[in-house]
Formats: sequence, C-alpha cells, structure tokens
Amino acid sequence: MNRRSATRKGFVVAAALSAVIGLSACGSNDVDTAQAADSSSSSVSVPKPAAVVRAIPGGDTAVTLDQGFVSALGTLGLTPGVTGTATLDGTTGVVDFPITGGTVTLYDRETGYRPWVQGVVFHDGSGLTLAAGGTTVELSNFVIDPGKPARLFGDVTVNGRLAAGNAPLFNLDGSTLSAPTTDADGSAVLDGTTVKLSDEAAALLNSTFETDALAGGLVIGTSTITVQTS
Repeated sequence: MNRRSATRKGFVVAAALSAVIGLSACGSNDVDTAQAADSSSSSVSVPKPAAVVRAIPGGDTAVTLDQGFVSALGTLGLTPGVTGTATLDGTTGVVDFPITGGTVTLYDRETGYRPWVQGVVFHDGSGLTLAAGGTTVELSNFVIDPGKPARLFGDVTVNGRLAAGNAPLFNLDGSTLSAPTTDADGSAVLDGTTVKLSDEAAALLNSTFETDALAGGLVIGTSTITVQTS
C-alpha cells in the first residue's frame, strides 16, 4: 500500500469512528435537528456512504480508570480485575480491551438520511471484573454502539452464571473527545471519550452487592481507542 492510500484509509477510519464515539460531542441543536427531525429514514432514499469500514482488523480500547471510581470501589470493598484477553496495569490504572472486529458506515449528515452513523465495534473474549467476598461480577464481550446516545453493551455474569446478555453497561460521552489522529503505523487514534456507568448497570451492581452507593452517570474513566487500518 502506498503512502497516499494508507493516509486516506487512516483518515476514513478516523472520521467514521470519531463520529461513532463522538456523537454526543455535538451541541444539542447540531445533533438533533439532524437526528430528531430524522427519526425515520423512510422518506429519504439511501445515499452513497461517505465512508465505509467493512471489517475492522484489530486494535484496542484502553480506559484510564477515574480515581473517583477507584475510590468508590475501595469504599464498597470491591476489587477490580480483568478477564480473558483484557489487561489491567495496577500502576497506571489503565485497563485494555482488544478490538476483535466490527464495521462502520458513515453517511453525509446533510443528505438527511438517518441514522447517519451505523455500525458496531466488538471486543469479544475480554472484560472487567468486580469482586467482593465470594461474589464476582464479570462484564465482558463489549460492543460499542453508535446510537444516540452512544453506548457500550456487554454480557454480565455473577459467579459464572449469566445474569444479563447484551446489557447497556456504559454511556459514552464524546464531548471530551480530542480530534482523531493517526499513529506511526497508520492506526486511527481516538482519545478522550468519557465512560460513564449506565443506570441499568448501576441497578444491577447495587442489587448484586447489596448496596445503593452506585448511580448511573458515575464516571468510570476516559478511553483511548486505537483502530488498526490494515
């Protein structure tokens, strides 16, 4: 692949994925005159996509855990850990989940076609664990969905038994997202999305660990998403 092709490919991935993760970075008027007035695409013919990433070959989503979240876990006696191919650096507080696939299609918002960002980003075979006493909750097989709002779904098991499948676990706030960049090997890098606990995940964790201390909107950390382009 020549340099121009590699640069263009990296740009396409960065543009598409920054839209996926950064939907909520837009102002309310900007977003949903373009998305609310557009709850249906039935009256608009399907336009040619502005960018398509048909098969994301790899990469990773790294989350730097927020100190407030870590402190809250300590107060509750919960110990964070990882499962599968995920890694946790105890010194930096960064937990890393490999990207295992996905696809993204981005349409020009000015066409009126909705949803203008479509796709998923998969993180199969890895996850985050929370343990206290004899109870371990595992949140795994994450899927980033570019809906409005952008959310992260995953499976929840309690002591190895499935409690909820494909449950909404985290909300993704793109208002803190930096402009996408490309690293030395041509991968697209999206840094700064704030990851927040969903209402549904807070309720499940409170029920499991018999507490009422966790609430939706709790900041889990900030993410850096690196998407391989080849």
